[in-house]
Amino acid sequence: MILLIDGRAGSGKTTLAGKFGRILGWPVIHLEDAYPGWGGLAAASDKVASSILNPQLSSAERGFRRWDWYADSFAEWVETPESPSLIIEGCGALSPANLEAAASLGDGQVWGVWVETPTHERFRRAIARDNHFRSHWAMWAQQEDLHIVTHNPRALAEWVIRNG
Repeated sequence: MILLIDGRAGSGKTTLAGKFGRILGWPVIHLEDAYPGWGGLAAASDKVASSILNPQLSSAERGFRRWDWYADSFAEWVETPESPSLIIEGCGALSPANLEAAASLGDGQVWGVWVETPTHERFRRAIARDNHFRSHWAMWAQQEDLHIVTHNPRALAEWVIRNG
């Protein structure tokens, strides 16, 4: 089974994925590692189907180049873990193409999760985690809006979690 966890910045996706990963013993891929910089939400979302979960690639070819946020450039190659079960979390995880790719791997089961949290709480969490986010908040929100309008991830989710 593959679990795709999506939601806006600061909604609790990473915390939820970490809890599921620890409880179930499943590996977790964080799209934050795949975004090619602050303008890279759509690019990382596209990587899920085209590279991270692409069933046409060999297991050694599945993965992504990690983004080094300090060097502002790509770093090492990260292979998708060989596991029958996997969690991918991050803004952009849920899209029709990503669900289709996930369903074609492993046992064919895939579940989508959408996490909702009030904006003021999301902002507080995001800034507490990374104060650099403050200057990118509005730009990132525009990318989230585009992802939501384009892919409607909430409607694709089997579970909607209201956090707060």
